[in-house]
Amino acid sequence: MKALKDILHGIPVRHVVGNLNVGITGLCSDSRKVIPGSMFVAVAGTQVDGHHYVDNALALGASVVLCEQLPKATKDEITYIQVEDTAFALGVTASNFFGNPSTKLKLVGITGTNGKTTIATLLYKLFRQLGYEAGLISTVQNHVGDRIETATHTTPDPIALNGLLQEMVEAGCDYCFMEVSSHAIVQQRIAGLNFAGGIFSNITHDHLDFHKTFDAYIKAKKRFFDDLGRFAFALSNADDKNGAVMLQNTFAHKRTYGLKRMADFKAKVIESHFDGMLLQLDGHEVWVKLVGGFNAYNIAAVYGAAILLEQETMKVLTALSNISGAEGRFDTVISKGGVIGIVDYAHTPDAVRNVLETIRDLRKGNQQIITVLGCGGDRDRAKRPKMAAVAAENSDKVIISSDNPRTEDPLKIIKDMEAGVPQEKKRSTFSIADRREAIRAACHLAQSGDIVLVAGKGHEKYQEINGQRYDFDDREILVKALDER
Repeated sequence: MKALKDILHGIPVRHVVGNLNVGITGLCSDSRKVIPGSMFVAVAGTQVDGHHYVDNALALGASVVLCEQLPKATKDEITYIQVEDTAFALGVTASNFFGNPSTKLKLVGITGTNGKTTIATLLYKLFRQLGYEAGLISTVQNHVGDRIETATHTTPDPIALNGLLQEMVEAGCDYCFMEVSSHAIVQQRIAGLNFAGGIFSNITHDHLDFHKTFDAYIKAKKRFFDDLGRFAFALSNADDKNGAVMLQNTFAHKRTYGLKRMADFKAKVIESHFDGMLLQLDGHEVWVKLVGGFNAYNIAAVYGAAILLEQETMKVLTALSNISGAEGRFDTVISKGGVIGIVDYAHTPDAVRNVLETIRDLRKGNQQIITVLGCGGDRDRAKRPKMAAVAAENSDKVIISSDNPRTEDPLKIIKDMEAGVPQEKKRSTFSIADRREAIRAACHLAQSGDIVLVAGKGHEKYQEINGQRYDFDDREILVKALDER
């Protein structure tokens, strides 16, 4: 049981009804998860308003209610605490409830449109190789030392997040590397956390269904850096046109990385192959098991962060040469017939372009590029024609298919994508709604030496259709389809 006064530390309280000298057994923002003696935080979310569920929480035994609007009728045995912003309060109270775990290890957050998962995963693997205990919070998996659990959100809710951080502290972790999504920043899921550093990868078209405008999306990312403390570092991509924007108002130590412009941590691609590339990092040559200019940026960010975390240069370079990237990111398989298959999570126009430009740079002679991709349902419609256009412009053949249609009609999503295909590319662009059949068709179109890219889902092991998730693994299906050729 935790003292309520301690849990409220750092929260601007407007009004209190009831007794503050009580203890609480738990903390929750979902009334269905209330346990007797817990505090219920009524958050007005994007889908539901927690204030509508206060009575449900009390019926299940909540003894404290944290809210923005006090109920018209209060109960004598219940403590009601009114605050200006319950989303912010939830983050801070969650941190307090779990003993402020982010102050007991070095927490580094990575934000941006593309590259977050790879940078976070590489940092986790790097610091493990350097001999540290570390944690990872990512789109793909959460790691507490050696223990792995499947992730459900890029950035968990504040209660789950601080619970994970507490587990890491108890497991002896020295560091935690976590993805910080723009949704999490706006929804204040990271409120109350103490970051040792922040990394900005890049920003391109995505999530406008949530943010509405690109300017709002940029401001969401920037807010993360604005809130960093004076003893933290802020490491930004010097080559991204919004990289400098992220650093404008931060109190943290400002540093940059890049390939083209002047930067504190400079990278250069010397050689590139399907199994890796030779990089120059701050004048040192290092072979890494990742491919493409976009991954050169990711490696530069990881290297820069490691140096800012006071690691030795040569140890960092040696470890970087031994580690692989995140699951479902430029994941390559080669069939017995010589067809090269690649699975990648690319699900934005810029990410698709990056992957295809990398493949084009690596291919030789008359190797064809055949791309399978779709767009998720109930998400940003504006990027659909753009993704199809990028794929058509950079591939020899394109098959437009499904990718988590959710509650939308897959054929409607495909039609939105087809609108972006240039006229001269329509004869080499096909539409097959069944993703499994689309992958099989791409493999049967391929000749020895050709390259089949399956983009959009990467590490995901499901298709989400009408509220249900069905088993679906792009890599598994691609390997089987290549074998059947």
